[in-house]
Amino acid sequence: MAIISIQNADDPRLEPYQQVRERDLVGRDGLFIAEGRVVLEKLIPARPEVLSSVLVAAHRLESLADLLAGVPEATPVYAASQAAMDQVVGFPIHRGILAVGRKPQVDLARLLADLPADALVVGLVGIANHDNMGGILRNAAAFGVDAVLMDSGCCDPFYRKAIRVSVGAALTLPIAVGGTAEALVEVLQAAGFEIHALSPAGSVSLDELAVGGRTAILFGAEGPGLPSAILDRVQTVRIDMAGGFDSLNVATTSGIVLHRLSRSRRVST
Repeated sequence: MAIISIQNADDPRLEPYQQVRERDLVGRDGLFIAEGRVVLEKLIPARPEVLSSVLVAAHRLESLADLLAGVPEATPVYAASQAAMDQVVGFPIHRGILAVGRKPQVDLARLLADLPADALVVGLVGIANHDNMGGILRNAAAFGVDAVLMDSGCCDPFYRKAIRVSVGAALTLPIAVGGTAEALVEVLQAAGFEIHALSPAGSVSLDELAVGGRTAILFGAEGPGLPSAILDRVQTVRIDMAGGFDSLNVATTSGIVLHRLSRSRRVST
């Protein structure tokens, strides 16, 4: 691995890193920004092929040497002074390391066909908050979910904040994006999945839920939840709670549900 020293913040090789926050808003044309050691510790071993380049504060090179050793030889690693790096990015980048990569492309039909007979899949509908998106993806990775599908109404799972909140899970989980919520249900049914949808008025308590074989669990946005057209087609599940509350934050909900389902999978095997 060759380290390329950058002396000037205007170096054209750093163009993908220019003004990160502004470009968060306008999009990156199929690219993503990953920041921080913890995120890159997940990304580099799992999907090194998606990396386009890495940018490191020069004074952090020694402490990051073990991590950078996993970067593919053909992927440039740029080292700049902290001041130059801050100037390029547009704000103080305390974590000292950024990477640019190309968003992973997943073929939905092939993904579903290749999943095991006891696969657990998360389906997301209308999740528009990046903190919630990142939290759900982190939970999905932590509890062994095999894939995450989301409709076109969801926010970008590869947005920088979603990646950071997910602690890199957004870059390591198989994720397929696009289509309507109805199309999502149809493709899961066609692939042999038993589908359960979270709803405060669910017909079955999570404690009573019995799962086996291919299982998909759907989560909707806070407030509106899942559309009635979806709830009418699948089994609905509720989390019983006290104190006059009927719902939880969707990321919190996903953690509770996926922990429960992961335990069921371990018992059944």
